[in-house]
Amino acid sequence: MSALAFNLAPTVVIRAARGSDGPALRRLAALDSHELLTGDVLVAEADDQMVAALSVDTGEKVADPFVRTADVVDLLAYRARGLRTS
Repeated sequence: MSALAFNLAPTVVIRAARGSDGPALRRLAALDSHELLTGDVLVAEADDQMVAALSVDTGEKVADPFVRTADVVDLLAYRARGLRTS
């Protein structure tokens, strides 16, 4: 069976948001019918596309409703908890 026949999970990168992420964060907030996140924000990218974000300060999150993001949001929350306790 060819490797192309498998549905491989995308690589997910979790990182701190930076100033240049403003347009992507606004897009996610609009897609999720949510306000723009405030404070320190973590973002998750899958295959170089921002798919979710979470405010470290408030725990609020936004995610692309057209992408499966539940596991990614859980990873963001886990990382945020680690940042809050350190």
